[in-house]
Amino acid sequence: MAVTPPPHVWEVEQLSSNKMFGGHNLRFRHHSATLGCPMTFSVYLPPSPASNVPVLYWLSGLTCTDENFIIKAGAQRAAAAHGIALVAPDTSPRGLNIEGESDSYDFGVGAGFYLNATNEKWKNWRMYDYVVKELPKILSDHFVLLNTKQASIFGHSMGGHGALTIYLKNTDKYKSVSAFAPIVNPINCPWGQKAFSNYLGSTESDWEECDATSLIKKNNKVSTPILIDQGEDDKFLAEQLLPRNFKEACKAAGVPLILRMQPGYDHSYFFIATFIDDHIAHHAQFLKSA
Repeated sequence: MAVTPPPHVWEVEQLSSNKMFGGHNLRFRHHSATLGCPMTFSVYLPPSPASNVPVLYWLSGLTCTDENFIIKAGAQRAAAAHGIALVAPDTSPRGLNIEGESDSYDFGVGAGFYLNATNEKWKNWRMYDYVVKELPKILSDHFVLLNTKQASIFGHSMGGHGALTIYLKNTDKYKSVSAFAPIVNPINCPWGQKAFSNYLGSTESDWEECDATSLIKKNNKVSTPILIDQGEDDKFLAEQLLPRNFKEACKAAGVPLILRMQPGYDHSYFFIATFIDDHIAHHAQFLKSA
């Protein structure tokens, strides 16, 4: 299923196409002006879309690429049924050869944290701008069937953090948000503290702008319910994820939250695949309501 770009936009190279549930999994590569390197992203187009197809962005967690979700989550069946396109970007810039970029799994390559780094060394790590600005423009230029103005966002772990913070800063751009085992209070967990100190420096207010629990305290105008699933057997629950902090902040701000603690489930894609249909149905009610 080839996509022909208009002549005035960046070249987008199609890498693969696989039919699934009547639609197509498509993978692309392009040069990102925002990140200064080639980037890949995956798209699932539902079957026989006429036009005006809503978009549901997925943000993956630490160490992932754009392929993990597309291959492992089993989201395409529900997306096909609801007539929703899935879009999964990569998790960081790659191939820049910055000193230390691949020294650990939780920082640098595969660990962009969906923010705009202010530390000069990591100036290319601008995944926030890539997801919010550049990727939607690429989609609107290359996929005439997609309606990028009718969009929602969700993610897992680091990607859940990204989805929540991006949504809370851009409620005009996204109809709804949900997450699986998100890092909801990164300023108070080792993953977040490591990432923020290196990407953003030591200014506390800069950290708070990238922390969902801090943002929800400032944004009490959210009326669309936020859905979060969290496995009770997740080994990162107590130290890294801290969902109860977010729950308390939502309660204090009067923001509707559906936090489902799932007994016996861990942090893996087995957990995600179990509840993915619920999340797509959650977003469908808001993507199809306008």
